[in-house]
Amino acid sequence: MKKTALAFLAMTPILFLQSADTQSTPQDETTRLRMNVVLVQLSIAVTDSKGNYVNGLKPEDFEVTEDKISQKISSFEEGSGSPPDIEPDQTLDAKRTVRPAGSQEIAKTDLHLQTASTAMTEPHGNQASVFVLFDTSNYMYRGFVFAQDAITDFIRSMDGASKVAFYSYCRDLSRAMQLTSDHFGILNAVRSTVAGDDAALYNSLLLTVKDAAPLKGRKAIVVFSNGPDNASSVPPEDVAELAQSTGTIIYIISTRQAEEDPASAAAFERMSRVSGGKAYFAKNWLDERKAFSSIREDLVHLYTLSYYPQANPNRGWRSIKVRLVGKDLQKYHLRTRDGYRLAAQR
Repeated sequence: MKKTALAFLAMTPILFLQSADTQSTPQDETTRLRMNVVLVQLSIAVTDSKGNYVNGLKPEDFEVTEDKISQKISSFEEGSGSPPDIEPDQTLDAKRTVRPAGSQEIAKTDLHLQTASTAMTEPHGNQASVFVLFDTSNYMYRGFVFAQDAITDFIRSMDGASKVAFYSYCRDLSRAMQLTSDHFGILNAVRSTVAGDDAALYNSLLLTVKDAAPLKGRKAIVVFSNGPDNASSVPPEDVAELAQSTGTIIYIISTRQAEEDPASAAAFERMSRVSGGKAYFAKNWLDERKAFSSIREDLVHLYTLSYYPQANPNRGWRSIKVRLVGKDLQKYHLRTRDGYRLAAQR
């Protein structure tokens, strides 16, 4: 794992509103406020034209702007994914290698992940906080066991340094297991779930994003949904904006049934895309396993960088643009969140 760290603290962008005058008198009708913007963290996937992950990039290869204002990178980490063996006939940049995105060589990937976990040098380093959100609504009566199998395989494959939480939802959210390194306990929680009741996906996903919001380092939510939402009181747009503003990546694995509902399919794709994640529509249990394998590969190949925002009068939505510097890097594709909204807190 390559790592250049110029700052240890990595937090999501939050605008704190605090009293600036602690000696205020009862006659004061207004509160003076002081603003404090903390570090902005980005998780970035870099792929080539064939969808292969690009390794070996350095901080100077990235250019970040916020509302068109150039930002100085404060910390930088490369994902723990190691490059594959390069065949003699491959024409790659000498300092950069690629790994197929969503590789299905599960046994080889498991070995790689176990090796990567021993390379941890700092508490949060490449450690990810992953929330698995499982649909246990009445949509899940068909294929319930297959979905459980796919989720347990995904959890078994996770890097031992990463923490996993397991939540399930139908009409209400159930926090079966909070973030823990005890993956065996998570597996038991998955096997204990039962199906039934309506599906309030957006309500439950919003609450999960709120749980992830204060965490440091890389954080992601992996949703398994077997159908459209029919019981939420919040729109998917609210979920998408909160995920963007807190730096939480959303991956959604849904079934063909949800894909056949245009409104649900569009909402799933937008929520995942704007947060820097992906949406998958699985036709069968084999596609479900492939989707989970693709997500695992994505998580271990993300670059993580952070910056302190430069002076900016904008107190609302801030647009983030990331690009690669250098003519030889323009051929690569970037995926990350495209902005955040400053959140006010007393």
